[in-house]
Amino acid sequence: MIFHIPTDELLFPPVHFAEESGLLGIGGDLSPERLLLAYRSGIFPWYNPEEPILWYSPDPRMVLFLENIRISHSMKKVLRQGHFTITLDKAFPAVMKACALIKRNGQSGTWIGTDIYNAYCRLHQMGYAHSVEVWEGETLVGGLYGVALGQYFCGESMFSYRTNASKAAFISLAQLLRERGFQFIDCQIYTPHLESLGAEEISRDHFLTLLQQAIPLNNSPQQWQNWLP
Repeated sequence: MIFHIPTDELLFPPVHFAEESGLLGIGGDLSPERLLLAYRSGIFPWYNPEEPILWYSPDPRMVLFLENIRISHSMKKVLRQGHFTITLDKAFPAVMKACALIKRNGQSGTWIGTDIYNAYCRLHQMGYAHSVEVWEGETLVGGLYGVALGQYFCGESMFSYRTNASKAAFISLAQLLRERGFQFIDCQIYTPHLESLGAEEISRDHFLTLLQQAIPLNNSPQQWQNWLP
């Protein structure tokens, strides 16, 4: 059963009512308050621009436990060489636009429409959405963005214009989050690329337990700009 989410009430149905695909509800809005409630509840929006808003809570859930980040020998060499420069929250809108425009195998379009772009830029301005940028000189060549609450980070999308650029972003993020006391990255759904980097599927119940431990009842927005020297 797909639940209709009212726009005049800030609520979601229990996630165990989600369909096998993970689809839980339809409708609502992308206000900051609703988005933050969704992430606190293990729910995220995922839909094409021409569709109504769809909300998902998949089972199983793809996560990366930070101690399990897998860095190949070739990737270690890339990172040691210093060919890429990593920054945080320096170009959030540009990262979102690149994630929307990048061509992906098996996809004819993007799910990052204008409403998603505007909603997550608002979360970024509030200190809840963050980006990792990968630069080649002055050129943005890779990156990712997502939402952080307490010690929880949910990755939303990544892009790469150079070989290994998105890997550099993801690995750098995992290392930085581990230094800051985070335990895992929520990768949402399975992809072979994420599995190659050490991510794994866990049950939704296990994920929700971890989520509850990671997000305090009252948490402040985070300032990531000072995380790097």
